[in-house]
Amino acid sequence: MRREFQVRFYEGAGVRFPRATRLVVLCRTRTQAEQALRRVREIMGSLRLELHPTKTKLVELGLGKEGFEFLGCYLRIVQSHFKRRRYLFRWPSRRAMNSLRDKIRAITDRRRCARVKDVREIIKQLNPVLRGWGNYFRTGNASAKFNAIDSYVRMRVCRVMERRGGQRRPNFRRKDWPHSRFVEEHGLHKLLGTIQYPGGTHAV
Repeated sequence: MRREFQVRFYEGAGVRFPRATRLVVLCRTRTQAEQALRRVREIMGSLRLELHPTKTKLVELGLGKEGFEFLGCYLRIVQSHFKRRRYLFRWPSRRAMNSLRDKIRAITDRRRCARVKDVREIIKQLNPVLRGWGNYFRTGNASAKFNAIDSYVRMRVCRVMERRGGQRRPNFRRKDWPHSRFVEEHGLHKLLGTIQYPGGTHAV
């Protein structure tokens, strides 16, 4: 929604305007969805607001059909491998995954870590980032994504250890440092295994 000009004009000391609102409207048929979209546009227009031209769209949910992103999550209908029933699954979106990788890469940057002598200093910086990101997504179906991030963190930390002190260590072997060793010996936060479902999941 576009009201940047109005916000800048009216905003004063002690006054805060909410960020652009994101919403999902669920309908049973495409006709109902198109009617709802027109109605939302009318309401926004009466408030002198506009729907985002590229982020606003109609999505048909169903097994083998589309999914959509919302608040950092990707949502899609998936059939359970165990119960063979359809559920609405959600996991971190590609954008959310890339954003976290960027943060991990910045913390473990080779030049930044050149003078680091103890890898636990890096882990101490990584843990709040991993824990906060994991807490946000842990109520979804994110096991595969969590495992991918854990593997990426291990790879980046191993690179730091290979060049600890700015010098390459020829005796360092990555196979001697599985992710579990960083977790158990150095306190690295592990994402996989932290998923907690808030309640029962209902099939659709």
